[in-house]
Amino acid sequence: MKKIFGVLICFLIALPAWYLGRVFPLVGGPIIAILGGILISLVAPGLMKFQFGKGCSFSEGVKFTSKKLLQYSIVLLGFDMNLFNILRVGGMSLVVLGFVLLSAFLAAFFVGRALKLSGNTTVLIGVGTSICGGSAIAAVAPVIRAEDEDVTRAISTIFLFNIAAVLIFPVLGRVMGMTDASFGVWAGAAINDTSSVVAAGTAWSSLAGNNTALSVATIVKLTRTLMIAPVALTLAIYTARKMKNSESLNFSFVKIFPWFVLFFIATAIANTFLGMPPGISSVLVNFGKFIITMALAAIGLNTNLKSLFSSGIKPLLLGFICWSAVALVALAVLRLI
Repeated sequence: MKKIFGVLICFLIALPAWYLGRVFPLVGGPIIAILGGILISLVAPGLMKFQFGKGCSFSEGVKFTSKKLLQYSIVLLGFDMNLFNILRVGGMSLVVLGFVLLSAFLAAFFVGRALKLSGNTTVLIGVGTSICGGSAIAAVAPVIRAEDEDVTRAISTIFLFNIAAVLIFPVLGRVMGMTDASFGVWAGAAINDTSSVVAAGTAWSSLAGNNTALSVATIVKLTRTLMIAPVALTLAIYTARKMKNSESLNFSFVKIFPWFVLFFIATAIANTFLGMPPGISSVLVNFGKFIITMALAAIGLNTNLKSLFSSGIKPLLLGFICWSAVALVALAVLRLI
């Protein structure tokens, strides 16, 4: 019950955004939802703190929608996918993802040192850009013993470029004449957060009239998300050796592994081998897309534009360079293979 009011407000924002997205497919429902959420957060900045009773506020449900419901929506998208396509696209994208990770970490290392930023802030922005935004930052922060302000700087920076990517990538893809599949790989490989990837993929697919871009973007992104575990483990070992204290190895595979990816694969297996009736799979997939729109509304509601710029220009500059490096490298590798 504590979450119901937050979920409800996300639903009320997503409902008109969903229909407006069909009227204006070039923009798409998720983008309209995130902009609507941002607008409401600007007009009513105290909304998330409003209390209905003891421990009952909008914030709990909004957070639940942006995190858990988003993961559930991705699981539902599996009912529109074929397991063999997932394996094929995921395997093909490994080359692109390898270059993406390398470019993000190199850019973060050299630019972070040049800007004289905190080492932990630099690592978190690099990890957030290269893997999966806020989720990767949250997973790695305790591993490297990052301070709260390091986490705040990194998440604020990544979040700004998530919003920018949702707005910019579909437009740039059209300008460059990308195919549905190539845009899906580019979006999945280069956009930071999972929610932003599916939002950009949904916007593109709505205009294209098919789900190719969304399906490919989701597969590539989830393949990329699986890199959380090995990267976090590597950083945990490095931190332990640096501190010369075995107790500093603060790493839990169970806690950081993105388990929803396995459920996504399970729904794809069901769709591939059990022959889901087209009518049922279509309803489930469309329901998943609507939940994605709700999740983007939640992210918009959680946006504090003032805090995005309160950490100073250096983290934003580092985030911009890492984000640009990832986008350009992914695009270049795509053109070459």
